Amino acid sequence: MLGAGSMALGSGLFAKSTQGNSPKRFIFIHKGNGLFPDALVPPTLSEEELAMEKRKDAFQVELKNHDLPDWMGALNEHKENMTILQGLSGKMCTTGHHTWQSSLGVYKANERLSSIKWATVDFELAKLNPSPLEHIELACFPSGGGNSRGNINGIEKGFSARGPQQPNYAFGSPKVAMQELFKSVLSDKDSQVQYQLERRLLEFAAKNEGGLSEELRGLEKAKVKNYADSIDDIRERNRKMDAMADVIRRHVPKLDQKYFADDLSTIDRQIGHGEILLSSLISGMTNVVTLTIDELGTRYTGIKDIENENVNLHDVGHNKSVGKFEAVEVREKVRRHHMALVDRVVTRLKETPEDGGTMFDNTMLLYFPDNGETHHSKGTEWPFVVLAGNKVKLDIAGKYLRLPHYGKEGHKTLGNWYTTILNAYGNPVEHYGAIDTGLTDLDQKGPIKEFFG
Repeated sequence: MLGAGSMALGSGLFAKSTQGNSPKRFIFIHKGNGLFPDALVPPTLSEEELAMEKRKDAFQVELKNHDLPDWMGALNEHKENMTILQGLSGKMCTTGHHTWQSSLGVYKANERLSSIKWATVDFELAKLNPSPLEHIELACFPSGGGNSRGNINGIEKGFSARGPQQPNYAFGSPKVAMQELFKSVLSDKDSQVQYQLERRLLEFAAKNEGGLSEELRGLEKAKVKNYADSIDDIRERNRKMDAMADVIRRHVPKLDQKYFADDLSTIDRQIGHGEILLSSLISGMTNVVTLTIDELGTRYTGIKDIENENVNLHDVGHNKSVGKFEAVEVREKVRRHHMALVDRVVTRLKETPEDGGTMFDNTMLLYFPDNGETHHSKGTEWPFVVLAGNKVKLDIAGKYLRLPHYGKEGHKTLGNWYTTILNAYGNPVEHYGAIDTGLTDLDQKGPIKEFFG
C-alpha cells in the first residue's frame, strides 16, 4: 500500500499555482508499434505540396483548408485546435519492442532502473503545475514481457519516471485506478473500511518509524528518516484529498460495471481509462495524466469488425493479416478508435466551464508513438498529433507542420520539441533530453523558436 501510495510523490508536491490563474493541463497518450508518417498526411494537399511531402521538405499548411485522413475523422470538429507535427526524430531513444521511458525522457532506456537518467517530460510539467496527486499514469499493459510482466490489471512499473532511477507506477485497469484514486469518496462499506484502515496504518507507521530513527546512526538513520518522511507526505496528500472530497465525489467516473471487470476487452479498458483520466483532471486531483493506450505486447480484443479476435500487435507489425483484414487495415482500425477516445476527452473538456471559458482552453493533449515511425523504427521520424486549447502558449494550432527531415539543416528532435513545451510553460531549461550523436553537424540544443510565434 505504501509503495502504491508513494508513486505520485515528488518535489514541490503541494506548491500553489499563481493566484487567479487556471492550472495548465497536459495529457500524454502514447502508442506502441509505430505510427506511419504517411498515415497523417492530409489527402487534399496540392501536387506541389505532395511533392514536398514525398521529399520530406519543410512546409506547412492550414488544416482548415484540408481534409483530415479518414481515420482521424472523429477530430474534424477540432481542426482549429489541432496540429499534425511531422519531421521530429528520436534516434537517441530506445526504438525496439519495449521502449520503457524513452519517448517521454529522450534517452535510451531499458528494464534496468539504472537506465532512467532523469524525470520524464510529463513529470517536469507536473512540477510546474502542482496538484494533490501531481501526476497520474494509466496503462494498457502488455500481457507478456515488457513492463507489466503479465500483471495487466495491477499497479506496475509504468512508462514515466519521477527522477533518476525512479520509475513511476501505472494503474493497469479502470478497476484498480478507481479503487486507489477515488477510495476516499466511494460509498460502499468495504471501500470505506479499507480507507480508514490504511489511514490508521499510516499514522501508526509514521509514529513508529520516527521513534525508531532516534535509535539509529548514519546511513540507516537516513534511510528510516526518508521512509518516515514519505509516509508523512502520503498523509499530507490524503489530507488534501479529504479537503476536496465534495468536488471529487461530484466527478467520480460513472461507468457501467463491465468496465471494472478483470477480463474486459482492450477497447473497453481504453474507454474506462479515458473516463478515469477525465475525472482526475476535472476534479482537480491532478493536472497531468499519461496514458499508454497500447504497447507492442498488448493483446487487442474488441476491435470493430474483428471483436472476437485476439490481435497480436507484433504480428500486425510484421504485416500479418487478421481475418479478412490486411495488417494496414487493422492498424487503421486501432488508430480510428484512438481518435474516437481523443475526441471524447477533448469534447468533455470543452463542455466543462472554467474562468469564463472551458477547461480545454488550458489543456494540451499529445498523441504519439512509443518507438517512432514503424514497428522496427530507426527513430528518424516521430509524428505527433497535438490538440491544444485557446490559451496554449505555442503558435502551432490549426496547422500541418513538416519540419526539415533528419540530417537536413534546421532538423529538430524530440529533445527540441520537449524543450519548447517546457520553456513555454515556465521551465527555462537550455535543453531537455539526450543529444543524437549522429547529428554532429547540427546544433541540436534549444527550443523550436518558430513555435513561439
